[in-house]
Parts: sequence; C-alpha cells; structure tokens
Amino acid sequence: MTQFEGIELTMLLLALLLTVPLLGDYMARVFTEPPSFALKSLGWLEKGIYRLCHIVPTQEMTWKTYTKALLFFNLIGLVFLFLLQMTQAWLPLNPQHLPNVNWSLALNTAISFVSNTNWQAYEGENTLSYLTDVLGLTVQNFVSAATGNTALLALIRGIKLRSAKSLGNFWVDLTRTVVYILLPLSLILALILVSQGVIQNFNSYPTITTIEGDQQVIPVGPIASQVAIKQWGTNGGGVLNANSAHPFENPTPLSNFLELFALICIPAATTYMYGRMIGAKRQGFIILGVMLTLWLLSIAVAYYSEWLPNPVLGFNPVFEGKETRIGISNSVLWAMTTTAASNGAINSALDSLSPLAGGMALFQILLGEIVFGGVGVGLCGMLMYVFLTVFLAGLMVGRTPEYLGKKIEKSEIQWAIVAILTPCSLILLGTSTALLFPSALESLTNHGPHGLTELLYGFSSAAGNNGSAFEGLQANTYFYNLLLGAIMLITRLSIIIPSLAIAGHLVQKRVMVESVGTFKTDTFVFGALLLSVILVIAALTFFPALALGPIVEQILLHQGQAF
Repeated sequence: MTQFEGIELTMLLLALLLTVPLLGDYMARVFTEPPSFALKSLGWLEKGIYRLCHIVPTQEMTWKTYTKALLFFNLIGLVFLFLLQMTQAWLPLNPQHLPNVNWSLALNTAISFVSNTNWQAYEGENTLSYLTDVLGLTVQNFVSAATGNTALLALIRGIKLRSAKSLGNFWVDLTRTVVYILLPLSLILALILVSQGVIQNFNSYPTITTIEGDQQVIPVGPIASQVAIKQWGTNGGGVLNANSAHPFENPTPLSNFLELFALICIPAATTYMYGRMIGAKRQGFIILGVMLTLWLLSIAVAYYSEWLPNPVLGFNPVFEGKETRIGISNSVLWAMTTTAASNGAINSALDSLSPLAGGMALFQILLGEIVFGGVGVGLCGMLMYVFLTVFLAGLMVGRTPEYLGKKIEKSEIQWAIVAILTPCSLILLGTSTALLFPSALESLTNHGPHGLTELLYGFSSAAGNNGSAFEGLQANTYFYNLLLGAIMLITRLSIIIPSLAIAGHLVQKRVMVESVGTFKTDTFVFGALLLSVILVIAALTFFPALALGPIVEQILLHQGQAF
C-alpha cells in the first residue's frame, strides 16, 4: 500500500467515524419525532403520502399486523416490477426499442430488487428501458432499503418497550425512512455526481466513430439518480453492466470516494441510532467495534494477498480485471467494502482478484452480511448473534440469559437460529445442487477450485442479499434465474420475519432489575465473545467449502498453477 492509498483509507475511516454519530442521532430523532427543520421542509410530503394512501399514522400495530403490512407492500412491488419488465416494449421511455424481458429473468430481477439484493443476470443497458429503470428499479432501491429499516425499528422497539403489544406503524416507518433519510441524501449525492460527470438524461444512445473508424453505440440514461440511491440504500444494481467501473457511473477519484463512503454510511450509523433509541449508546459502540474489526481485518488480508508476487504471471502488481483509473488498492478496498455492506456495486472484476482476496470478499458474505450489512437488516442480523452470544454466556454461568433487562428464552433463540442458519443452509444446498447438474456447470467460465469459488460466491451473494457477482458465472439461464430467485426471496424473509417475531415476544416482557450477576453486554469482553461466536459459526459451517475453493487455489497459485 502506497502512502496516498493509506491516506485514503484513513480518510474513509475518519469520515465514517465522524458521520456515524451525526447521522445516527438524526435518524433516531426522525423515528421518535421528526426534527423541526426536516418537518418544515419535508413534512408536507410525509403528510401528503398519508392522505393519498389513507394511512392513519397514529394507529399502532402488533408484530403480526406489522408483518402482514410489510409482506403485502413488497408483494405488490414484486408483481408490479415483474409486469413492468414483461410489457416495457409497449410502454414509453424506451428510445432503444428494447423488447420485453424473458419471464424467468423478469421474475429473478423483480425478486432481486424487491429483496434489496440487486443481483443482475443481464446487461442493464441492453435489457431494460428507461421507464423500467426509473419506475421499477429506482423506486425499489428506495423502498426495499426502507423495508429493511422498518424491521430494525420494530426490533428496537421490542427491545426498548416494556409490557406493551404494539411495535409502531409500518407505513409510518417506511414513509419516514424514504422521505427524511434516503430521499434527501440521494438528491445531494446525485447532484454531486452529476457535477463530476456522471450521466443523467433520457436520450437515445448516440453512435460515434472510433479512432479506428468503427461505429460504436454509447449507452447513456438516468444514471446519476440510480447510482446515488443504489449506494445509500445498499442496493448495488446499476444502469450499466460494468457498474461503478464504468466512467459514466464513476468518472473521478472524488466520485469513487463518495460512492464508497455512501454504501457503508447508513448501515454503520444505524448502530448509533440503535444505541440512542434504546438509551444505551455503549451497546451501539460495541456492535460498531465488532463490525469495524471484521471489516479492517478483511481489508488487511486482501491487501496482503493482492500484492504478493504472482509466480504464474511472473510480475506484480496484476492489473488484469482492475480499472486502471482506480488502481489495485482502490479495487481491493471497494471489494471488501461492498461485500461487507450487502451492496452489489463493484468497480473491478472480483473474479480477477487473487484467490485469497476474492476469498475474503466471499467470507464477509458468508458471515451473514452483518459487517455493516444492508440498511436495517445488517444490524438485525448482528443482533441475532448478540442474542445467541447472550444465551451461550448464560449457559456457561448457569444464569437465565438477559439482554438489556429482558430474558432471552427459548422462542427468541429459536427465531435467531432460523435467521442465522437459513442463509447458511441455502448457500450449501444451492451450490451442491448446481454441482449435480452438468447443464448448470456449463455456465462456469473456470473450473477447478476457482470454478467452485465462482459457484459458491453466486449462491452466497443471493443468500446474503448482496447482489455482486464473481463475474465467472453466466447466470441468465432458467436454472439459475429460478433457483437464485427463490433463495433471494427466502433469505430476505428469513431475517425480517424472525426480527419481527422476536420483537413481538420481547415487547411484552417486563424489564428485570440489574443485579451483580447480570452479564454486561456493553464491555470489551462481550465484544470479544460476540466476535468469537460469529467466527466460530462461520468456520464450522463454511471452512470445508472455503478449503476446496479459494484456500487451495491460493496454495496452488504459489506452486505455479492457475485456473
């Protein structure tokens, strides 16, 4: 790592640490009572949405009512996006006259964007019309991120409130997340990106003559608006297939830094919001510390691996697969950050990373997307591990497990286990299923351990609702569209429904008085125990698969063999 690359990483970390308390405090105030300045500027929009949709903002919901509203809203979004793709050839804002999308790809894409995964098994500039981009994908980028935040808000209220039955109002939480947080942040970032040269128009694709005298079609479109929300909302789906490696999406070092910062900012800030809303800021700091530790360790290992000499190619550094404008270190930093934040945006080919660096990107997804993770659901996933850690600590000392004064009992642990193990199971089952079908293996670009990593990464990305691809898996087939679509949908529900169910159980419990025997969860010891539980579960579940993939590939690489 050069001096300037070290400065950039330091600036990113400092910007994150400075922003977390400011944004986290603002978010906490939005969901208790909107701050006066936001109420004056955007309150009319919030109230207008309530009137238009006949929402009664003071109506409280039980966890089951809250869940039904959440599922109904997302089902409507899924059906609408599916139909929009299936009819785009007959709708306006399609200057390229793109045809309707194949039903299996349309279903996969609809599930992908509604679940906040943003897995793209297609070339965006050659598949979707402007109307589908704006009315379909961009809208879902907002509301899918907001949906994840509503699950977190309900869980926070379940932990905080005592002897209650309701968890708030889903429609209010959804509206406030979009109106007061995602919309203003996206507008600001989009304007900055436009000033840096990111494209934003509805023009037909121009055809230009290259210096070789050939004709080339240049894709354009409403890019800046989607880039902004895809980063803030931990979405990742771009208008262009090359994503943030394309100069129309990421033209300058400043745009690269801002997009990188935006994709982890809100998930990191939710830790402070959590601590403030439950009245125990140290709880949020401990969780943020665990997240930062895992993130920085992955960056360190990936940097080290990427700068090791490559005996197969005979030179170092290796720029193959990296955007030369951005450089190797920036590519590695982005890869480790986007896989930590459940964001599918990439600025280089993950397939071209060294085996160990690519393995670290994969490992962060395998952890369950809890190292920051998606908006709202990332912290929900981390809290599942917190509950499990508290339960295990209680077993070790022979005391009923408690978290913030509330007993963690059988039902809470059962739901937490469902949330933790469902994605793990689907990753391994999906990968092993694909290995059984020769037609599925034909989609692999590489074979051997590298091919296994490509396949494992694809199912991990779907199960982790990440959406990034290893670039070696040609996934636009009926097999992968349907199987990955089902996994994306199941795993999205496997974290949201347990979070709401646990919230529904906890909100009814009384808070117990703290005693000498209470196991404190805001200390360094608890943070170390939480980190150990996360790593042990991941190692026990995935070490054999990782050993057959990136680990053995790294060993063979230094013996002069590549795949």
